[in-house]
Amino acid sequence: MSRFRIGRRRDEMSVVEMQRYNPLRVGIVFLVILVIAVYFGFTKHIPFKHGYRLKAAFSTAVNIRPKSPVRIAGVDVGKVTGLTRDGNTGLVSMEIENKGLPIHADATLKIRPRIFLEGNWFVELQPGSPSVKTLSSGSTIPITQTSDPVQLDQVLDALNTDTRANLQNFLAGYGDALTREPTAAENAEADPDVYGLNAAQALNKSYHRGPSALRGSAIVNQATSGTEEHDLSKLIASIGKVTAALNVHEQDLSELFGNYDAFFRNFAVQSSSLSATVSVLPSALGSLGRGFAALDAAFPPTRTFALDLIPGTELLPSTISASLPWIEQVQASLAPSELGGVSKGLLSATPALAKLFSEQPAFFKQTEAFSKCLTKVFYPAANTKIQDGPNTSGVETYKEFFYALDGLAGLGQTFDGNGAMTRFLVGGGGTTFRSAPVSITGTSIKGGLSLVSRAPLQPEGTRPAFPAQEPPYRPLVPCYTQAVPNFNGPLSQGPADGGGG
Repeated sequence: MSRFRIGRRRDEMSVVEMQRYNPLRVGIVFLVILVIAVYFGFTKHIPFKHGYRLKAAFSTAVNIRPKSPVRIAGVDVGKVTGLTRDGNTGLVSMEIENKGLPIHADATLKIRPRIFLEGNWFVELQPGSPSVKTLSSGSTIPITQTSDPVQLDQVLDALNTDTRANLQNFLAGYGDALTREPTAAENAEADPDVYGLNAAQALNKSYHRGPSALRGSAIVNQATSGTEEHDLSKLIASIGKVTAALNVHEQDLSELFGNYDAFFRNFAVQSSSLSATVSVLPSALGSLGRGFAALDAAFPPTRTFALDLIPGTELLPSTISASLPWIEQVQASLAPSELGGVSKGLLSATPALAKLFSEQPAFFKQTEAFSKCLTKVFYPAANTKIQDGPNTSGVETYKEFFYALDGLAGLGQTFDGNGAMTRFLVGGGGTTFRSAPVSITGTSIKGGLSLVSRAPLQPEGTRPAFPAQEPPYRPLVPCYTQAVPNFNGPLSQGPADGGGG
């Protein structure tokens, strides 16, 4: 029994689920969603919600229609939502977007025609003065602040009978003038481009030259409008000043106009030169324009520089006042008793200085040779590291020289009562060494003296080897051309007796 109930409940759940996903319900839901999407796509408006609403009374609103645009300065800011007519008077309801707000109590509205391609009409809205209170949504603009477009029939109704007749005659004569064929005398005086054409045909042909003429007119209008604000008003004011100045010199002007004939005759003589000048004038004006642009770009830094100079200029009087005592001291120092006497001494010393300077080139040549000797021979030799077997220090020769000086300085310290003297400990042994004769400053012995020392061990060799003869002394050969001494060459070690190799 329980199994039967469980199975029946499962069957009931399946039926409920099938009813829940009935295709008819799904289709209805899809249609509702589709209708909502189409509504939003075409109306772009949320139902039951509206923006700022405004009403305006017009003496006649026959030309306006619902959905006609509402514009401020040519920009769409809303649309007409409704129109209620009472005779010739109409109450126009509008909905304004946020970009057209706020609207003030002195706002004005006009019904104006749209351009030819747009068709229909639109409402031109002037939002009013910011100093006047703001209108709330739903307010109505009175008929005294609205105006309607003037139609052609209204203009004609304002004319009397005679004026209408004259207008008719004018239109008939104007039409005849446009379509009448020219006579032979008129063709003889006409331009070749319009020979044999009536006025309407010639007028139509003139439109072919319109693009170039309009382009030139546009250039002239752009040049007339100027590049800065109020250029035209400044030009007119300047012309007024020039005219006023010319008015004062009437006699000069009369003489000027009398000479115009000769002036233009000279221009006619130079027509070819003027044509060449005019042909290069565009490129010259282009360069001039670029120069003015660069000059205009240079004005802001110049103005900044001028503004930065103002504090210094303000301090200039005090600076001058403070410099007056210094100027007085300079004037006193330039007196004959001061720098005047020094200048006299320099005047007398100038010949000697000139002679000294003339001898400097030879001196500079010697210093140059000495510098080259240091750079190419002495410094490379001093940077050599002497290889001395187990006694090799691994440092440059010039460092070993300074190490020796440092050791001598240490030996000569006054750490006892013997004073600042260098002390050596002499050892004894069975082997005697005698050096070759050496010259000692202050001795009168010819051939020099031999130095004698003793050692406990027999020497194995001498390092460096003593040469058999001294190298030749050649004082006229520049030092920097000599080869760098090779302290580690084949003669770096000699025999034990110190004989020459």
